[in-house]
Amino acid sequence: MPSGRGVLVAAAGLGVWLAARIAGSPTLHIVAVGLVTLPIAAAVFTRWTRHRLRIVRRLSDQRVGPGQRLTVELEVENQAPTSTSFLLVEDRVPPALGRPARLVMTGVLSHARARASYTLLAQTRGRYVLGPLTLDLSDPFALTKVRVEFDERDEVVVAPEVEELVGGPESPFGAASGFSLAKQLFRSGDEFYTMRPYQEGDDLRRIHWRSVARSGELMIRQEESTRRSKAVLFLDTRQAALGTTRSPGFERGVSAAASIGRLLSQYGFAIRLGTATLPASLVSDDSLLDTLAGVSHDGVKALSAALGRVRSSASPDTTFVAITAPPPPEEIATLARAGAVFGPKLAILIYPVDPGSLPTDRQAQLEGRASSARLSLSRSGWDVLVLEPSARLREVWQRNRMMLPVGSA
Repeated sequence: MPSGRGVLVAAAGLGVWLAARIAGSPTLHIVAVGLVTLPIAAAVFTRWTRHRLRIVRRLSDQRVGPGQRLTVELEVENQAPTSTSFLLVEDRVPPALGRPARLVMTGVLSHARARASYTLLAQTRGRYVLGPLTLDLSDPFALTKVRVEFDERDEVVVAPEVEELVGGPESPFGAASGFSLAKQLFRSGDEFYTMRPYQEGDDLRRIHWRSVARSGELMIRQEESTRRSKAVLFLDTRQAALGTTRSPGFERGVSAAASIGRLLSQYGFAIRLGTATLPASLVSDDSLLDTLAGVSHDGVKALSAALGRVRSSASPDTTFVAITAPPPPEEIATLARAGAVFGPKLAILIYPVDPGSLPTDRQAQLEGRASSARLSLSRSGWDVLVLEPSARLREVWQRNRMMLPVGSA
C-alpha cells in the first residue's frame, strides 16, 4: 500500500500533469508521468523484494524460571540482489511476557544478514508461544509500505519456582549414596555390573578372565543390579482444593511439587507425577518442570476420584507425596486410605488463601481443619507439613526438620 509520501508524490504528479495540459509543455508532461509512475514502480519493487527475505528467531534458552530474563535474537537475511531500506520488525509476545517487541533495522545489503535482539522478563509460569513475526518493508524512497507476516513460532517454557530443599546427612536419604540401595542378584552370568577379588570358595565359573589378563589377579563377577527407588507425586489441581490457576494457593502448590520433585530426582528416585485429572506417569527432571509449567486447575469435585488415578502406581515400597489443601473431615479418611497402600507418606497441606486475611471465624475454621487433618494423618503414619501460600517451603521444611522417608524398590 502507498505511504503518505507516496500519496503526496502521486498527487503532485497529477497536479503537474494538469499544469502541463494547461501550459502545453511536453517537458512538464514527462515530469508528470515520472511522478505518477514512481509510486507504482516502488510498489512493484517492494512486492518483488519481500519474497527474498528470510527471518530467523533464536532464543537464549527454551526454559527459564520466574524472574529470569530471556534474550531473543532476530536475524533477517536479504537474499535479493538489491539492498533494502529500513525495516520495522514486530514480534508478537504473549501478554504474560510483556508487550510486542518492535525493532527497527537499517537497510540490509544484498545477500547479507542483520541482527537485532530484545529481552523478556519471565514472571509467571506457563507455556508460551512467541510469534508470528511481522515485517514492514518499504522501497528506498519510502513511497510504499508492505507488511509481510512470517509464521515463525517458538515455545518458551517458564518453569515454576523451585526452592532448594536439603535432606541433610542424617536424612534417611542416605549419606552420599542416594536412594538406589536395593540390590538384586542375577541367576545367570550373562550380565554383571561390578567385580571383586577372588575369595576362596567362589565359583570358578564367575572368574572374569579379561580382567585377569589385564591385572594378573583373579577377579570375580559381582552380578547385581541396582533398582531405583520409586515415588508418586500427587498435585491436587481441583479448584475446590487449592483454588484457580494463578491464585496464591494453587501456585504455591505447583512450586512445592516442583521443589520436592527436584529433591527426589537428585536422590535417585524414579518419579511419577499425577494430578486430579492426569494419571500418574513417569517423568524426568526436565519433563517434570515442563508438565508443571502448563498445569491448570480442574473441575473435579471428589478427592476419591482424583486419588483413584494414582492408585495404579501404589506399592508398599513406593513413597507417596500428596500436595493439597487442608481437607475437610470427610476427605481425611479418603486421603488416609489412599496412603495405606503406599510406603512412606508425606502430605503438604497448603492453605488456599492466607488465613490472616480472613475474618476471625473463617480463620479459626480453616486452621482447625488443618490441625485436625495433621493429627489424623500423623496417626495414620503420614509426615505432614502445613504451609501458607505466602510462606516459603524451604523455611517450613528446615523449621520442622522434615526428612522424607525412603521407599526402596
